[in-house]
Amino acid sequence: MESLYRTHQYLVEHLALPIRRKLMDEINWDDRLIGIKGSRGVGKTSFLIQYAKDHFSSGDKRCLYINLNNFYFTVKTIKDFAGEFRMRGGKVLLIDQVYKYPEWASELAYCYDHYSDLQIIFTGSSVMRLKDENSPIANKVISYNLRGFSFREFVELQTGCKFEAYSLDEILQHHEEIAQKISSQIRPLAYLDDYFHHGYYPFYLEKRNFSENLLKTMNMMLEVDVLSINQIELSYLPKLRKLFYLLSLTVPSSPNVSQLSLDIETSRATVMNYIKYLKDARLINLLYPVDEDFPKKPARLYLQNPNLLYATRMIGVNPQALRETFFYSQIHKDYKVNLGSKSSEFLIEEQHTFCVGDRIREKFNPDTYYAIDGIEAGERKVIPLWLFGFLY
Repeated sequence: MESLYRTHQYLVEHLALPIRRKLMDEINWDDRLIGIKGSRGVGKTSFLIQYAKDHFSSGDKRCLYINLNNFYFTVKTIKDFAGEFRMRGGKVLLIDQVYKYPEWASELAYCYDHYSDLQIIFTGSSVMRLKDENSPIANKVISYNLRGFSFREFVELQTGCKFEAYSLDEILQHHEEIAQKISSQIRPLAYLDDYFHHGYYPFYLEKRNFSENLLKTMNMMLEVDVLSINQIELSYLPKLRKLFYLLSLTVPSSPNVSQLSLDIETSRATVMNYIKYLKDARLINLLYPVDEDFPKKPARLYLQNPNLLYATRMIGVNPQALRETFFYSQIHKDYKVNLGSKSSEFLIEEQHTFCVGDRIREKFNPDTYYAIDGIEAGERKVIPLWLFGFLY
C-alpha cells in the first residue's frame, strides 16, 4: 500500500491540471458512492486527481487514488483493499478504470453496505450501465457524466481568461449582452476552427500528434469500451470498425440500415445493436423525432463531436456538418434534443426550434431561433453559433 500512497502523492504534485472542469462544482460530494462516467480521453483520471488536490494535501493518507490497471488488483480484491485502507484511517478512495476488475459492481456494493464511513469515487466507461436494474449498485450509486472540453473551456485554456457558463434560457434571452461581454475580452471566432479540429479532447495539450492520438483513442473505444464491456467476440471488430467508418462518411443523415447490413455482412438487427453500442461509447449521436427512440431507426445520425469528423475524413469536412455537430454536442449535455421541423434542424426541450448554418437560408421565421456561424454577435432570434459553446 505504501507504493500506492507514493504514486498518489506524485500524481497530485506533478499531474498538470490546466483547468477546473465545471462538473466539479455540480457534484454533491457528500454522497458515499459516486460514479464518474465518460468516454476515453475526456480527462477522467485528471478529474479524480483534481478532486484530491482540492480537498486534501498531497501527503494526506486519508485520500488515496488507485488505478485498477495495476497488476496488484489481479490478486487483491476491492473490498479487502478498501477495508485495509479504512483501517489505516482512509476516508476517500478514488478508483480509476473500475471496469478492469471483473466483479467491480458487487464489491463496490459490499463496500457501500459494510463501510459506512468510507467514501468511494470511481471512474468508468460511458458504456457502463450503472443504473441497470440488475446491477447491485443501481440504488446506491450517484452517477455523473464527464464530457470533453466545451468551447468555453477550450477558449479559457487558449487565452488564460475566465468565463462563466450560461443556461440556455440566459442565452436565448440575453445573447446580445452576453456576446458583447465575451467579445470585449477575446475574439471568439478566432478559436472556433481550432476547437472544431482538436479542442474537445484534453489530450490535445500533450506533445503528441493529435490526429494519430485520436485515432488510437477511437480504436480503443471500439476494442475495449464496446467489445470488452459488452462481451462481444474480437472477431467482430472489423465489422464494427467498418460500420463506424461508413456512418462517418454520410453524417448527418438517416442511416440506410438495409445497405449497411449488406456492406458489413450482418443482419439489420445487428447493425442497429452496433449503432447503439457506438452511441453508448460516445462516438455517435442519434437524433429522433419527439416520442421516438431506440430501437427505431434514427431520423438523423451525427458523430459525437466535431473532432471526430476530421479524424475519419481523408478529404475535406463539410462545413454544415461541422456546424450541426458542434451545436448538438454542446447543447445535449443538459437539454433534450429532437429532430426539428421541415424548415429547422433541431427541437430543444420540445419548445425551441433551431436552424443552424452560416446564414438564414429561407424566409425569416419569428418562431425559430437561428444559430449562425461566422458572426460575433446577433440580434433578436439570430444568435452566434459559437455562443452555444458556453453552455457548460
